Amino acid sequence: MTTTETGSGAPDVLRYTAFSSDPDGGNPAGVVLDARGLDEARMLAIAAEVGYSETAFLTPPPDGDGGPGTHGGPDAAPGRGFTVRYFSPAAEVPFCGHATVAAAVALAERIGPGELVFATPAGTVPVTVAAAGGGLRATLTSVEPYVAGIGEGDLAEALAALGWQPGELDPALPARIAYAGARHLVLAAATRERLAALDYDFERLRALMLRLDLTTVQLVWREGESGGGAGTGPGAVFHVRDPFPVGGVVEDPATGAAAAAFGGYLRALGLVTAPAVITLHQGHDMGRPGLLEVELREDDPRVRVSGAAARIG
Repeated sequence: MTTTETGSGAPDVLRYTAFSSDPDGGNPAGVVLDARGLDEARMLAIAAEVGYSETAFLTPPPDGDGGPGTHGGPDAAPGRGFTVRYFSPAAEVPFCGHATVAAAVALAERIGPGELVFATPAGTVPVTVAAAGGGLRATLTSVEPYVAGIGEGDLAEALAALGWQPGELDPALPARIAYAGARHLVLAAATRERLAALDYDFERLRALMLRLDLTTVQLVWREGESGGGAGTGPGAVFHVRDPFPVGGVVEDPATGAAAAAFGGYLRALGLVTAPAVITLHQGHDMGRPGLLEVELREDDPRVRVSGAAARIG
């Protein structure tokens, strides 16, 4: 399988939205199914031209010597393993969940649903694509997550950059740095109104994030349980937003990498006991509603993130 090229010799960039079956919802991603011959500068330039928060670039798997679709990868069936790199308009990121979902669905439309294996800068990410609701739905399995603390001074700087007051935080969900392929600062708002009013100092927050090696800030508000009531039980429901100034983007509409990190955060802090499925609503405040499903299993420390994807245009 190879992608077509434009008359200028530039690679064909597919456009998909992830975490929504509606092209007007979710998070748009660029997908280049055959990025052979593209160096880092060219990939960054393409991502900047596309203008989405990320574009995924696929090449043969680490042990392959042919084109995509001709070789397997680590633990991949023949033709279903790929190397993937992710670029925002401003920089490469180690892992991107929504571009992973978008790329997986784009591949499944061409080579069929089933199991895929992506070799990413963060590690090996298995992805399963299955038919659902008249479309396709992808489930990625993260690398093993971890959670780290944040110093009082850094937390104060993050709140100042966001224009938040300490009293506007939910004390039941303490600030932490969470990782499941990329690092995210988790901050929980005490009210939906606080989450909705996002107006931050772009350069100030970007400087802090670069210093702490953060990809996004995962802002969350706990709605309650899917079956009613409040809490962070196995059916917990959250609304989330992700400022992404280090990528040159004010806000990411639906963030799979942060969703995976947040799942690891909830388990590490004992806020959720596996098995559990957590629902995240994101993008509503941007007019691009998306739905992310986070699954924690008893026998696996990794986090699974699922969502639909659809072709744009």
